[in-house]
Amino acid sequence: MKRTLAIGDIHGGLKALKQLSEKLKLTKDDELIFMGDYVDGWSESAQVIQYVMNLSKTNKCIFIKGNHDVWCEQWLRTGDINGVWFNHGGKETIESYKTISEADKKQHLYFFEDMDLCYIDEQNRLFLHAGFTSMHGVEREIHKENFYFDRTLWEMALTMDKRIKKHSELYPNRLKHYKEIYIGHTPTTNFNQDQPMNAINVWNVDTGAAFTGKLSALDIETKEVFQSDAVMSFYPEETGRNSQTYNEKKTKL
Repeated sequence: MKRTLAIGDIHGGLKALKQLSEKLKLTKDDELIFMGDYVDGWSESAQVIQYVMNLSKTNKCIFIKGNHDVWCEQWLRTGDINGVWFNHGGKETIESYKTISEADKKQHLYFFEDMDLCYIDEQNRLFLHAGFTSMHGVEREIHKENFYFDRTLWEMALTMDKRIKKHSELYPNRLKHYKEIYIGHTPTTNFNQDQPMNAINVWNVDTGAAFTGKLSALDIETKEVFQSDAVMSFYPEETGRNSQTYNEKKTKL
């Protein structure tokens, strides 16, 4: 049977992505929706990009753009290093590109440029990296950077009283437009959860792969969860960067 799988933030964890792919037992009929932040964190960011580019040759893939992808794209285009990016995983990404040819770098740049800021499927389910603020929906969002930076959508969903009915005048207009909303960006490990979280009609599939968590995939029909081992277990020599201080900085981006 065809599955549609939402895959959380990878952050350079190629080994975890490969393990997750094996656990998924992918067939050519499976559709994959990547929620953004492919890079910045563990040491194989460039290799993650090459891997998912190859995966798109065998499977239908939707690639959502995250904030870290925006920074990496800017660096690939201009060579300029954003200081905030460099200190939040960019350094590791630059290192990973040292073995990548200039021709392949150019292909990676095209790949970043072609990523979607958001995607709405035929069942009116919305996929984007972070959130949006317009009460009229993503089509009316003025500040497109909210698609990969906003945290207020998730904060609102978490704090809503589940007794508020969808058609109530108290129900936030932002949430009325879509059957379901899928995001990444804010690690569920911040809430002491190692699985994707659901609040109202919002699903968060970023389970902290950048830090101490796992890489997750969620079957959006059945809500079955597939996970790698803790990503840090694949990179034991790199775990020093996953300090609480680093984690606290990440939540502000």
